[in-house]
Amino acid sequence: MMDIPLTKTPESGSKLLGRVQGIDGRAWHEKLVQLMAMNIVFFTKKYNGSTLTLLGRNPMSDEVREMPVVGGSGLFRFARGYLQASTYSVDFQTRDNVIEYIVHVFHY
Repeated sequence: MMDIPLTKTPESGSKLLGRVQGIDGRAWHEKLVQLMAMNIVFFTKKYNGSTLTLLGRNPMSDEVREMPVVGGSGLFRFARGYLQASTYSVDFQTRDNVIEYIVHVFHY
């Protein structure tokens, strides 16, 4: 399970835009791969309460990972598109990491 902050920039204290909530499962045959089912829930201004829903494969060791946007709610109703994820930083002591998301989405 995940429930992590979504911020505008990777710096500590950056503006909170929403949360990433969902589940993931991991497999490791030749490399670590996650199955991600997650919602990006927005808290700011006109996007408050709107979501983007993603479902897909996340090969963790790839520099850029791409996952499909399969839907949404609120202002993102009928959303379709993709998300590109890149690892910004990893702290193996605290097990904290920062992932950059770039989202390309069409919606009505």
